Amino acid sequence: MKFAKNIQFHSPIHHGGPYSVSGYDSKIVDFSSNVNPLGFPGIVKKAMDHTKIPTYPDHNSTKLKQALSKYLGIPITNITIGNGATEIIYDFCRAASKSKVLIISPTFGEYEAAARLYGAKPEFFATLNLQFDLDKFIQKIPKNGLVFVCNPNNPTGELVPKQSIIQIIRAAKAKSSLVFIDECFIELTQSPNQSVIGLVKKYPNLFVLRSMTKSFGLAGLRLGYAIGNKDLISVLNKIKVPWSVNELAHQAGIAALSDKTFLEKTRKLVKSESKFLIDSISKIPGFSCFSSATNFLLIKTKQPAKLVQKKLLRKNILVRDCGNFRGLDSHYIRIAIRTRKENQKLVSALETIS
Repeated sequence: MKFAKNIQFHSPIHHGGPYSVSGYDSKIVDFSSNVNPLGFPGIVKKAMDHTKIPTYPDHNSTKLKQALSKYLGIPITNITIGNGATEIIYDFCRAASKSKVLIISPTFGEYEAAARLYGAKPEFFATLNLQFDLDKFIQKIPKNGLVFVCNPNNPTGELVPKQSIIQIIRAAKAKSSLVFIDECFIELTQSPNQSVIGLVKKYPNLFVLRSMTKSFGLAGLRLGYAIGNKDLISVLNKIKVPWSVNELAHQAGIAALSDKTFLEKTRKLVKSESKFLIDSISKIPGFSCFSSATNFLLIKTKQPAKLVQKKLLRKNILVRDCGNFRGLDSHYIRIAIRTRKENQKLVSALETIS
């Protein structure tokens, strides 16, 4: 059987996580997954204990959309739900297939993978500091195309200010191009008000992605959502796989949104532990930390990243080898910010292998 050319050349992206390495052991402390260091809100477990498993979930995710509408101040007609943010990326590229796509590098690999799968030909803008290179980036925006911006960016942790994102949106609008802003980590920054999620009504070419996986520690359940103009959202809701979001995820999401203090507690932890890690690791020979606005750090290593990962695995610590990020070489790792006890264990391990 002959498959379409785009499918023949499509390859899954390698990510972090405990199952990204062979011989996974539950004793491993996972610094490769950028999820909430506090786990998930306690209220989530109570909600799932009362979930009706034998019943099919609501394909339209009505109650979760209502909860998100209240949480965000956005009409339900501007919201779509996905089985994780990645499902929405693929649905978006399928619905808004464009021949011209602009992607920053390094950044999350699924933008490129999804765009190519649906026939696009991505162009890449190399930068480790988009704010510094903003004017040059804006000049590269294609006509009648699509622009991907991860903000804060994965893996660099850079948070581009709202006003600069608005410049990108306006420039793209003038060229009849769509702008996909991935804000999956913005709620874990100290500046969540830099979000552009409230501007979707003003800019019909704006589409904003969010992840409850990251913000509320629901990685195992897979839950994401996005905000955009109602016409595009309507298309996405039509083409999504039926029942892709299970009932446990629905109830967990609704419960998590009701916890008014969880994210603030998380931000306080991320702020203090980020400082601890940067201060500590920067003193270790052979490791150089990038500043980050969110719950992970990009680190340049003197030793090859694969070797660093291998040495740390022997100490039951898993970090993300960033060698497969376009725009980075084989000397970068990424670590998630975790609790002080876990972070101290990582620092001690790095000291012994430097």
